[in-house]
Amino acid sequence: MLSGAAAFSTAAILPRPSLGADWRPTETIRIIVPAAAGGSTDVMGRLLAAHLQTAWGQSAVVENRSGGGGTIGTVEVARNKGDGHTILIGNPGPNAIAYSIFRNMAYRAEQLQPVSNMIRIPNIVSAHPSTGIKSIAELIAYIKANPDKLNYGSSGVGQSPHLTAAWFLQLTGLKMVHVPFRGAGPALQAALAGDVQILFDNLYPSLPQTQEGKLTALAVTTPERSASAPDIPTMRESAPELAKFDVSSWFGVFLPKAAPAPVVDALNKEVKAMLERDDIRKTIATMGARADYGTPAQFSEFVQAETAKFAAIIKQEGLQMDVN
Repeated sequence: MLSGAAAFSTAAILPRPSLGADWRPTETIRIIVPAAAGGSTDVMGRLLAAHLQTAWGQSAVVENRSGGGGTIGTVEVARNKGDGHTILIGNPGPNAIAYSIFRNMAYRAEQLQPVSNMIRIPNIVSAHPSTGIKSIAELIAYIKANPDKLNYGSSGVGQSPHLTAAWFLQLTGLKMVHVPFRGAGPALQAALAGDVQILFDNLYPSLPQTQEGKLTALAVTTPERSASAPDIPTMRESAPELAKFDVSSWFGVFLPKAAPAPVVDALNKEVKAMLERDDIRKTIATMGARADYGTPAQFSEFVQAETAKFAAIIKQEGLQMDVN
């Protein structure tokens, strides 16, 4: 279940002292979800809230603080006093990508303390059937032979699917025109209509469309195939230039930097317990995800690696935006 995204030093994998075993909250727990209700960030926040309420016998409420690419809700936690009663559900947007892409960031990575990842979900690359493209190898060959004929859609500039495409094109030395949309829904509809020929998206909602033959799945972006779609190859399998390709949407738990070790350890312990539950495993599977528990040190190293990876992609693309 541990993430393979980063290589850990011996020090990083040593177990932390079980200082947090006796810590318990003394008031209502606020779980800040820096996204709108209904998405994966929100789902994981609500699963964690229900688990903590049962485990700790204290009310746990989810507060959706969307906007600014996730930075509005995140800054609220970053500035919190860190007594354990305010928890952040993080994802690549505000916790890895934002540090490089936004000029006017209101918080720094050092203001947050990674506790544990919870799940990872692949992104997926698909093509409109009219292209006749059925694999990444065929996509690469088509672009080389027809350098100006394909465009690709994504859920927006600087989002994980866009940066997935950017990295693919950087590694292969190819070019396609990017058509950004305001969210995954409009991007998917454009792909289904053939308005864009290639779509870079989160696994859902694209996967059902590929299973129905409305789109052709080319690859998933994680190192391993998805249990939800074991017949779809990975980017790594598809071309030598993509041997190190690894992009996923991940959803983890953060606390303010000021949170003491007993609080961090107690919360990490409950994340682990939640992810080991059979009902939670089934829910995660329906999301096309896999559990990805780690110690605070492991998750911290993973987030640092993700931040560095996206920073390099963003720098090569020359992307800069303002939080709005």
